[in-house]
Amino acid sequence: MQRFLRHDYYYHMRREFLIQKITFILLLVSFVSFAQHHDADHGAAAVETSSETSLKEEIKEFIGHHLLDSYDFSLFSYEDEHGKDVHVGAPLPVILWDSETGLNVFSSSNFHHGETPAESKGNFYKVYHSKIYKTDAAGTIHLDDHHHATNEKPLDFSITKNVAVIFLVSLLMFFIFSRMAKSYKTSALPTGFGRLLEPIILYIRDDIAIPNIGKKKYKKYMSYLLTVFFFVWIINLLGLTPLGVNVTNNIAVTLALSLMTYFITTFSGNKDYWKHIFWMPGVPTPMKIILAPIELLGTIIKPFSLMIRLYANITAGHIVLMSIIGLMFIFKNWIGSPLSFGLAFALSLLELLVAALQAYIFTMLSALYFGSAVEEHDHH
Repeated sequence: MQRFLRHDYYYHMRREFLIQKITFILLLVSFVSFAQHHDADHGAAAVETSSETSLKEEIKEFIGHHLLDSYDFSLFSYEDEHGKDVHVGAPLPVILWDSETGLNVFSSSNFHHGETPAESKGNFYKVYHSKIYKTDAAGTIHLDDHHHATNEKPLDFSITKNVAVIFLVSLLMFFIFSRMAKSYKTSALPTGFGRLLEPIILYIRDDIAIPNIGKKKYKKYMSYLLTVFFFVWIINLLGLTPLGVNVTNNIAVTLALSLMTYFITTFSGNKDYWKHIFWMPGVPTPMKIILAPIELLGTIIKPFSLMIRLYANITAGHIVLMSIIGLMFIFKNWIGSPLSFGLAFALSLLELLVAALQAYIFTMLSALYFGSAVEEHDHH
């Protein structure tokens, strides 16, 4: 765990700070640390100028910024001996489609962490509130009465931090499970990391897929159930690392996962499934007319609940964890700060459980929806 705090921390606190948290998964220990920059212009004898109210606003603003996607990997930043901010991270490719110049591809480092506009094919683009707008050389952003940007916004196909992590996790899963599958050709037991994954795979098959879908039809859904479980689990664990990855905190990602469950359920539904929705047997005809739209709406509410549950739980966990850490910088005493750190430490351990629990719930409910769609009813 690294803390980027100056030696005179309690005497020169400025308005800008950085939250840094590191999770040691193998040891089941999660540490979270804040780094706070100081104003070099104040000198060694300067006194603290930020009020408690402004500090609370800074913490709230930083938490909101941390939850957003970004166009580069930014691990941390510090102030060098010349008073300049030094950012440590990695840029990502920006891919834009402009109606005037067509395709524009350049590095996100041209934005200089959002401080300056980037030039491409004679046009200038600027990052404003995590979105790219077309602007001028000075980076002017025009706002309406509601403080919304009115600048032209090009089509954005950039490889953002979340997109890059999705690609990396997909490649990692493909590599691990391909190696695991090949190991079964030469041995009855997997080798290497596959020995750790096999019990989890068997659990998903025997305790999730078969009980909810049935022995006859569970196999064709196993690939999806395994993929969504490990994808959500790994992504959630990465959200507890210093990379600041919040993929499942993005509602667009949880929407995409929920839509896949919805489409698989819809196209897998047999005649009994649709009959129980549109013309429920054993129910008086007037009630059938009333229940049909309700049941049809229920097919949409189910994946919607999947989307909101995963998104809300992960987002709430990050907000609560960082808010508790922020209390250490508000208390600034030997009683309040250790208590906040201890509570954050315990909550970080709980987040490890939540990461697996949310993956399990998403997989379990998906299997339950698939089972209801392919269930065969006995009609007498």
